Amino acid sequence: MKPSLVVHGGAWDIPDEAAEACATGCKKALAAGWWVLAAGGHALDAVAAAIVVLEDDPVFDAGYGSHLNFDGHVECDAMVMDGQTLRAGAAAVLRHVKNPIRAARAILEHCPHMMLVGEGAEHFARENGVKLCKAEELVSEAEWDAWMKCKKDKHTATHHRGHEQGTVGAVAMDSEGRLFAATSTGGTCCKLPGRVGDSPLIGCGCYADAQAGGVSCTGYGEAIMKVVMAKSAVDFLQAAEAMAAAKKSVELLAARTTGTGGLILLDREGTPGWAFNTPRMAYGYVKDGELIAAVE
Repeated sequence: MKPSLVVHGGAWDIPDEAAEACATGCKKALAAGWWVLAAGGHALDAVAAAIVVLEDDPVFDAGYGSHLNFDGHVECDAMVMDGQTLRAGAAAVLRHVKNPIRAARAILEHCPHMMLVGEGAEHFARENGVKLCKAEELVSEAEWDAWMKCKKDKHTATHHRGHEQGTVGAVAMDSEGRLFAATSTGGTCCKLPGRVGDSPLIGCGCYADAQAGGVSCTGYGEAIMKVVMAKSAVDFLQAAEAMAAAKKSVELLAARTTGTGGLILLDREGTPGWAFNTPRMAYGYVKDGELIAAVE
């Protein structure tokens, strides 16, 4: 089977001055994931490699450079799902994990449960080979400055590059037909401590079913949760082609919640699709071996 990969760097009002950095970040993530797939590697390794690149890039709201919560801390969430077994690994409210997707993967591969949060998730991650870091190592100068402006004035989107958006995701299918989807986020700026959005919730911010396809979502989490958007998109894939299913999912989000967001997906044949109702979304995919990244 022909391998396939699609990634995103969030759906939001991406300003012109950040567009090139977002597109470049997506292309670097594609390169990391495609290197795995082109060599005949596993789809799980591919999505993990792509997400790590995005988490390490402070232009995105995941890992290093995540938005700060109301108390000035980074709290990250991540999830990865296996389309064949329907098993997922999810971690939430992480304060000391540089690459949250690695904690989610550890849960997927080694934990009897499918989701762990906070100190319990960090302890499990450490016991399974994921290095922890100091909390301040996740804080970028740009996000600290934005948070200080919110504290001195009032919370406003103008203080942040993304405000509600900036989540990252990847979906991969390898040459053996294995399908995995993954999503990682730092959540919303100035969120209440302990808030968990859609990203680590099965069927909301991420879902994979080898019989239909895999999805990673981005956008306003509370709205995405209401329509279980990732699972809804997979359901749409049962009767619609990739781009049409993606569009129907975003239309559902807007119609039932007036929320904004976007998603990427692969159908069961590895055909990519994407859609969004925000001003822009950063995304990338591989076509005939060419890495294509865009912000539009």
